[in-house]
Amino acid sequence: MSSAHPYGPESMADDLTTRAQTIIDANLYMTLATADEAGRPWPSPVYFAHDAYREFVWVSRPGAVHSRNIAARPQVGIVVFDSHAPISTGGGVYMSATAEELLGEDRERALTVFSARCVAHGGEVFGLDDVEAPAQLRIYRATATEHWMLDSRDRRQPVSP
Repeated sequence: MSSAHPYGPESMADDLTTRAQTIIDANLYMTLATADEAGRPWPSPVYFAHDAYREFVWVSRPGAVHSRNIAARPQVGIVVFDSHAPISTGGGVYMSATAEELLGEDRERALTVFSARCVAHGGEVFGLDDVEAPAQLRIYRATATEHWMLDSRDRRQPVSP
């Protein structure tokens, strides 16, 4: 526990969890970090929706670099942060995840989650016709296996939003 933090370790963890949820809920885009077969990294900002802070869904073209990378190497990194926060006041939620293009029945639940957030932000409802051939988009999901934030001393702290 940092002596600068006025709470005990449990309160600090609760505070980080609340902050993580607030950051994820307040932001429209996540940075999706993928890598190709050779390990060359590629970061992409994608509009996202989430289900219980564990599953993150988005739509993309299957030919996009990040989509091709996911097909070759499903391990991804994700960060959600407020890019408008004043210097030295921002925070981000970092995640390790496994990503995939959704097929079959998994698409319907993901489309429900994605569409609800889209509509809340002034967008449209997405249906199966929007994410299967001959449409140009597909729906993807990243399932987070770890979440963490940096504390006031830049130490990685696990969170469970």
